[in-house]
Amino acid sequence: MATNDASTNIVSQAPGKRPRVAVVIPCYRVRAHVLGVIEAIGPDVTRIYCVDDACPEASADHIEAGTHDPRVRVLRHDQNQGVGGATITGYRQAIADGMDVVVKLDGDGQMDPALLPELVAPILRGEADYTKGNRFWDLRQIGRMPLLRRLGNLGLSFLAKVSSGYWDIFDPTNGYTALHVAVAERLPLDQVSRRYFFETDLLFRLGTLRAVVVDVPMDARYGDEKSNLRVSRVLGEFAFKHLRNAGKRLVYNYYLRDLPAASLELLAGVLLLGFSLVFGGWHWWLSASTGQAAATGTVMVAVVTFVSGLQFVLAFLNHDIANVPRRPLHTLLHRHRRM
Repeated sequence: MATNDASTNIVSQAPGKRPRVAVVIPCYRVRAHVLGVIEAIGPDVTRIYCVDDACPEASADHIEAGTHDPRVRVLRHDQNQGVGGATITGYRQAIADGMDVVVKLDGDGQMDPALLPELVAPILRGEADYTKGNRFWDLRQIGRMPLLRRLGNLGLSFLAKVSSGYWDIFDPTNGYTALHVAVAERLPLDQVSRRYFFETDLLFRLGTLRAVVVDVPMDARYGDEKSNLRVSRVLGEFAFKHLRNAGKRLVYNYYLRDLPAASLELLAGVLLLGFSLVFGGWHWWLSASTGQAAATGTVMVAVVTFVSGLQFVLAFLNHDIANVPRRPLHTLLHRHRRM
């Protein structure tokens, strides 16, 4: 867990200039915790956007009555838009207010505000465009996470690697994140998923921009908060969206934006594997229905094309894993507005 001693001062990460850091807190059924979260946010933060996402607990009124912090600005949704919609509203306000970095912090007390400087520091040092917490970094802490969440995150992490192209990150649904505003300006925010797929879909969008994403170790914190996520409701939706994003990513990066040798390896691998499965399956069915063994040559054709296709696909994966973005995007962008 980050402590005040371990957490570097945000200002010190950008000598000669005070960075403008904003925090977005989506507010939906977090009345019991949100004021404590706001109070724990350090003085180096410039703005705190509390987005009332049509909360049935009247979070906006509760915050306005319960805090006099001048940094706090309450934003309201007439209709519930989900955690992604609330975060995007905060992103847009941070862009309009000329912030440098915007942090998304949940209002349920699961995320320690003391970790905020560690999330922001890699961005201010020019090492990352987007940072996110990783609750799996310390193996000793994993046991504190509920078993269902642990297993779900393991599966989702692999799917997110495939769909986003960020093979070196983990815990993709972790909502404790920081984003450089120059990169946020380039994101198609109208197209990002608004609800529980938000963090994962954002990774996909960042991947299409070739933004650098870095994991920051954090501990899992669970108290009396209740999750609004129901795995049974989103399982099919998540699977479909991961498949869709994976297809888009491959087309964008390997056939539209560029055409490296890996593009041909993937194409050859898919064609050979497809042929081997169809050809081998057809002759297996013929052999089973007629009782006659397939000729040696027929078997060899199926085996050789399968092995060759598998080798091409593995070669492509090797290239894809090595192709994770390494040069931060925000250092290349020219921002034509007053900071």
